Order: sequence, then structure tokens, then C-alpha cells
Amino acid sequence: MAGRLENRVAIVTGGGHGIGKAYARRLAQEGAKLVIAELDEAAAHAVAEELKSAGHEALGIHTDVSNPDSVKRMAAATMERFGRIDILVNNAAIFATVPMSRSAFDKITIDEWDRMMHVNVKGPWLASLAVVPHMRTQGYGKIINISSSTSIKGSPSRIHYVTSKAGVIGFTKTLANEVGADNICVNCVAPGSTLSEESPDDGVLKMRGDAANVRALKRVQTPDDLTGAVLFFASADSDFITGQTLVVDGGNCLH
Repeated sequence: MAGRLENRVAIVTGGGHGIGKAYARRLAQEGAKLVIAELDEAAAHAVAEELKSAGHEALGIHTDVSNPDSVKRMAAATMERFGRIDILVNNAAIFATVPMSRSAFDKITIDEWDRMMHVNVKGPWLASLAVVPHMRTQGYGKIINISSSTSIKGSPSRIHYVTSKAGVIGFTKTLANEVGADNICVNCVAPGSTLSEESPDDGVLKMRGDAANVRALKRVQTPDDLTGAVLFFASADSDFITGQTLVVDGGNCLH
């Protein structure tokens, strides 16, 4: 059913590339007004222009989710342009567009560990701090956090990433309990290995292909495979669901 998000305003952090861009497109197709909050300012504006050329309302904003002043400016600009904030998709993370090392736990540098936590864990917290007051005022809100199925089953050679995404699940449950009385739902989507790279090399293609061999559904996962779950949590269809994590990985992590 089209138009499930008519008159809603959605912020997608990290919405300028890969999976985040796919989330933004799908929410816009359902009627939402989109804010593309992105570290890559040029990409933020490019996606916003793409959406506007397709007949949607959109705004691109340079945003560093690890910086409290930056996310405050993001929320303020959204309110100034659209007058409300209904949906926050906490998608921005160090993983593909902002790459991480894939190393053993004792080879990861302290600086990279700290940067991972600043973006992947502190980022959703800061973004939520910035938007929840507006959601409380209007008595409605949807926060969708993005974790990873690796945080449930464990995955070698990227312990900092897996740990950060496990933190997102705990953050989701706790925030859901704290803001439920304000009619704000907080849920989480945990993707599997997804071909989100915009110019994948042979090594990336092999890695994503290998992942397809160990899941129940034997094909490569793409960003469009994830947009339905985010739309569900953003829409009224999930108004009595909160604190939950939905794994979308084609049947790799079965829990």
C-alpha cells in the first residue's frame, strides 16, 4: 500500500550512500519528507536532489553523528524546514563507505576502536538526544536503529564493529523502555552481509558471494532487501512493537 508515510518527516543518517540511500528512497516513495543527514555533504545534496527530481520533498544536511553540535544542527534544520520529526533511521556507521579494517582483535588500533564506538554507538545516542524532544512534544515518533546479524552470531576479524553493533541492540531495548510513555517506538534492523558497496572490486564481490552460500536463501543480499523492514518499523503497522530487533539476512543467523 503506497502512501503509508504521508505527511511524515524522516531523517536518515548516512543516507548519501549504499543502504542508507536505499532507505531514503523507499521512505520517500511511501510519502515521507526526507532529510539526508550525511558526513559526505556532496552526497547528501545529491540524494536530496534526486528525490526532489522524482517529486518528493527532501533536504540534504552535512552531519557528523559523532559530534553533538552537528546533530543538534541537523534536528534544528529539519524543524525549520518541515516543522516536525517523525522518523529517525540511525544508519550512519563505520563499515563500507567509511571503511574499517578487518583484523584480528589484537591487531586493531586503539584509535580505530575508539572511532568505531564514537560513530556506531555514540552516534545513535546523540541523534536520538537531538530528535526525541521534538517527538515527545508531538506525542509520536519512530526510531529505527541499524545493527548487524554479526552482533548476534559473532564474526571474526572485526571485533570492534561487532561489539559496536551489539551495543546498538542494547541501546534499542533500553531507549524503548525510556520513551515508550511518550508514544515513541524504538526498534532495530540487523542486516546480514549486503552488497552495499557502490563500486565493488573482485574481492568484495567474492566476499558477498561467499556469504550467500551459507544462508538459507542462496543469493547475494542487496540494499533493497532491507528497505521493507525499515518501512515496517517506520509505519503505523508497527505502532505496538518496540524494543525489538529484526534480523534480515536471508536465513544465516537463525535465532
